[in-house]
Amino acid sequence: MRGEASIAHVDLDAMFAAVEQRDKVSLRGRPVIVGGVAGRGVVSTASYEARRFGARSAMPMAEARRRCPAGTAFLAPRFAAYRKTSDVVMAVLHGFSPLVEQVSIDEAYVDLAAAGDHDLSVDGVTAVAGRITAAIAAATGGVTASIGVGTSKLVAKIGSDLHKPAGITVTAAGRERELLAPLPVTRLPGVGPATAERLRRAGVGTVGDLARVPLPELLDWFGHAHGTGLHRLARADDDRPVVSEREAKSVSAEETFDVDLTDRARLEAELDLLAARVGGRLRAGGLSARTVTIKVRHHDFTTITRSTTRDQPTDDPRLVTQLARRLLTGVDTSAGIRLLGVGATTLADFVQDDLFAAAPGSAAPDRPAATAAEEPPTDQAPDQAPAAPAAAPPAGWRPGQDVRHDVHGPGWVWGSGRGLVTVRFEGPATPPGPVRTFADDDPALCPGDPPEWAPGG
Repeated sequence: MRGEASIAHVDLDAMFAAVEQRDKVSLRGRPVIVGGVAGRGVVSTASYEARRFGARSAMPMAEARRRCPAGTAFLAPRFAAYRKTSDVVMAVLHGFSPLVEQVSIDEAYVDLAAAGDHDLSVDGVTAVAGRITAAIAAATGGVTASIGVGTSKLVAKIGSDLHKPAGITVTAAGRERELLAPLPVTRLPGVGPATAERLRRAGVGTVGDLARVPLPELLDWFGHAHGTGLHRLARADDDRPVVSEREAKSVSAEETFDVDLTDRARLEAELDLLAARVGGRLRAGGLSARTVTIKVRHHDFTTITRSTTRDQPTDDPRLVTQLARRLLTGVDTSAGIRLLGVGATTLADFVQDDLFAAAPGSAAPDRPAATAAEEPPTDQAPDQAPAAPAAAPPAGWRPGQDVRHDVHGPGWVWGSGRGLVTVRFEGPATPPGPVRTFADDDPALCPGDPPEWAPGG
């Protein structure tokens, strides 16, 4: 740990849903669910309006539908829009420090000490955190972030989650254990349902309780590696540095899930995001890699890795995604996955891709397979609403998808099925727009790009 609170963890608030509400003005202030909208799909992100009804990440979509009221928007992910917003946020963070470690599409660590000109007192870093949140909101058209600042990555990350949304938590040096003690043990990384249940049976419910357990007992319960890790984390013992891509020997991204995932479609969607992020960071850093690796942690904390190495290095996010997906197909995920990661190693400062590296017809990571369409939100007039579809429409229109019409301009798919697609024509800087229904093969209607937002709007 450091002698002052100088590591910030910046976490965008319900990012996917926030971007949807920014880009779709009619959804602002309404419950929004982003995820797999068909079959056994699960929730990726729930807006704060939806969370009031009990919707949460990793919940089966069917359960979210039962909990949320009429008028809730259920949307398929738009990965290109989220990455575009993420890139803007990371550029903002680099304006506050030369040392930024992006760990996922919506979060990053920032080394405030590396800037050399910030006041690192509690009041000083609180003010810096406030400027960061304001700059992010202005640059992204209103997407908010919560920030934790502490003497370590652990304390900063936990702090960023305590006062969401748009919260700032600064933990002064020497007060780390005071912050952690009352929190449930599940707040610590690596404490999943199985570990939490074992601790509960031993009467350990909070981080403070865990800190009082002697190390030999933890080693007996969980083994050397896991027991030692829990012992250190409960005492806020974390000396991991903030590492930029250029200093790293590898580029990687991983995600630990609140609930063990078994749904293959959700796992593949998460893998696509991670792989696309790794590929994007390679390209942004002027690097390329020959080896792509996936990391999979099972429900029982058994962790495996799978790798593949190419003859020539690449920085193509699509190819990284394709290779990662191939690796995942050989992994049994039926018992539940706690953590998923993608990494790129054997780095080089050049790219020499062969022309046929990507398999013919391989999809870009921001264009996932079409899912069954969603019935439009219920604020559409009854005489306009198309019948609820029974299966994915022939054109593959996804609810929430960006589209463009030759006459009406840009909009987004409100719903589709039975040969029809309903579009609402609006954007982040327009009033709520009109709704029109077309044949799903209307030649005037085509997929569109994510809309431009008005900075500061």
